[in-house]
Amino acid sequence: MSSEQNLAAWTAYGRHHIDRGTDIPDADRIIWGFWPSGPGSEVLGDLSGKRVLDLGSGMGKYAAHLVREHGAVVDAVETSPTQHERAVTRHGTMPGLKLIHADAIEYLKQAEPYDVIYSIHAFGYIDPHRLLPAVAAVLKPDGRLFFSVLHTNAAGRGPFQSVTAHPEVLPLAGGEPLTVQMWVLGPTLWEDLLVGYGFLVDKIDILDAPEDSNPVSCRLFRVRQRARMR
Repeated sequence: MSSEQNLAAWTAYGRHHIDRGTDIPDADRIIWGFWPSGPGSEVLGDLSGKRVLDLGSGMGKYAAHLVREHGAVVDAVETSPTQHERAVTRHGTMPGLKLIHADAIEYLKQAEPYDVIYSIHAFGYIDPHRLLPAVAAVLKPDGRLFFSVLHTNAAGRGPFQSVTAHPEVLPLAGGEPLTVQMWVLGPTLWEDLLVGYGFLVDKIDILDAPEDSNPVSCRLFRVRQRARMR
C-alpha cells in the first residue's frame, strides 16, 4: 500500500508543477540534503568510464549536472510518470543521459551491473527489505553506493527505531500538501540493514538545517559493496 500511495503523491506533485509551469534552474552542484551546504558531487569520486545510476531521479537535474559538468554517463530511473515527463521535457536530448520511467525495484531486477549508484532522498520511500537486496544485486563488487535520507522532519519527529513506514508531509508550493509513507530510520538501524545485505558503510554525513531553530536534518550514507569471494 505504501508504494501505491507514494506513487500517487509524486504523480500529483509532478502534475501540479507541470500545470503551474514551474521553472527549476539547472543544478550547479549536488545537494544531498535540502540546503546548499555539506558535500557535493566530489563524494562520488572520478566517474570517468563508470556505469552510474541515479535511483529516484525526479526531473533529472542532478543526473544532468553529472553528465554536463563531470562527463558522466548516467541512467536516471524515476517511477512517477509526471516527474519523468518533466525530466524528458528538460533533459531528454542530452547525450550521455538516459531517462528511464520504471518502478525502481522492477528496473533493478533486470539491470546490468553498475559501478556507482546514488539516490537523493528516494531511499526513504521504499521498504529497505525490498530495496537493499535489489541494489546489492546490481552493484559491482567493490562498487559504491551513496544515498541521502530524512533523519528528522519539520516537527522534530524521527528517526524511528523499527523498519516501518510512517506518514510524512510532502509540501506542494501553491497547493495542498500531500501525504506520503516514509521509512525514517536511525543511522544505526540503516547501517545494520546495509551490513546485513552485503554492504560496508564508510561514512555517514550529518546534514542539518542552517538555522538552529529548524529541526529538519538528513543523513548522507557513503557505502560500498563488500567484494565477493571468487
